[in-house]
Amino acid sequence: MLKTVLLSLLAILATGIVVVLILAAMKPDTFQVQRAIAINAPPERIYPLIADFRAWGAWSPWEKKDPNLKRSFSGPEAGKGSIYAWVGDKNVGEGSMEIVTAEPSSKVGLKLDFIKPFEAHNDVVFALQPQGTATQGSATHVTWTMTGPTPFFAKIIHVFFNMDRMVGGDFEAGLASLKAQAERPA
Repeated sequence: MLKTVLLSLLAILATGIVVVLILAAMKPDTFQVQRAIAINAPPERIYPLIADFRAWGAWSPWEKKDPNLKRSFSGPEAGKGSIYAWVGDKNVGEGSMEIVTAEPSSKVGLKLDFIKPFEAHNDVVFALQPQGTATQGSATHVTWTMTGPTPFFAKIIHVFFNMDRMVGGDFEAGLASLKAQAERPA
């Protein structure tokens, strides 16, 4: 009787593992997380908050998650070639970002490399699109997009956790903080 119960439990466990592996194999090879917001400020006011990593402390959602975050900056102060590296707790991990595209008041592209809690190499783009007319006032539509490969191990995690919801919430918080910073009176 005990042997039958154990064999049944092992069969259920093996079936569960096979189902998870099949579901993981069906996940896409890449992922994308994207959020957008309208900011009542011209692109010229928003761009420096993104293109200068030293300004990220005022709006980045991850800057607030670890009060003891260790930061380092290298390369130019802002724009293409600027590098920001961090070492933090389990909430922010360890990694670096480099600005690879800097089109003033239009676009900032980043190469994002995580070391911990797991290795990942992603691309990030902030796109700024002016909205409205001179009579309506200056507004900008800001889109924050992250894309990257999804190795098989990550696909297994994606069976249980929704990447868009997990990271998307941080993007939404970051964009709301960016909006607050950009809309502050000069």
